[in-house]
Amino acid sequence: MITLRALGAADASQYRAFRLEALRMTPTAFTSTYAEAVAQPLELTVKRLGADTTLGAFDGERLVGIAGMRIEPRQQVRHKATLFGMAVAPEVKGQGVGKALVTRLIEVAAATEGLRQIVLTVSEGNVAAERLYLSCGFEQWGREPAAVMVDGLPVAKLHLIRWL
Repeated sequence: MITLRALGAADASQYRAFRLEALRMTPTAFTSTYAEAVAQPLELTVKRLGADTTLGAFDGERLVGIAGMRIEPRQQVRHKATLFGMAVAPEVKGQGVGKALVTRLIEVAAATEGLRQIVLTVSEGNVAAERLYLSCGFEQWGREPAAVMVDGLPVAKLHLIRWL
């Protein structure tokens, strides 16, 4: 049975290892690279987990999915949250883990005073992720060509929004 919970400092090592594997396995899905992330100290991961809402999906004690949400701190954009870092272990893909994580973050956002929208980007061609976000009520509002360069090749990012 999969359970969801907020991640904290005690989860930093497991979260970092999971994230590094996701970056290594699916480099086009992320803005960060494996090389950049592996060079960062664990303390930075601890700080990140304390600053944002980051959820973990667990199969027993094993982390099998992650997703985060950052609320904009500046007054004029404080009505927005950004969903980031979504990844699901290959062995549980198609079992609703990603949908559960996104749905829970939407619930957290909806319960946060002043938030009106959640935004995210998804790499063009990542059909499963795009389908997931659309099924959770996100809609595409734009496309940025060559948003990231992965091994010298341009990858477009689709911009999505979910109104609360």
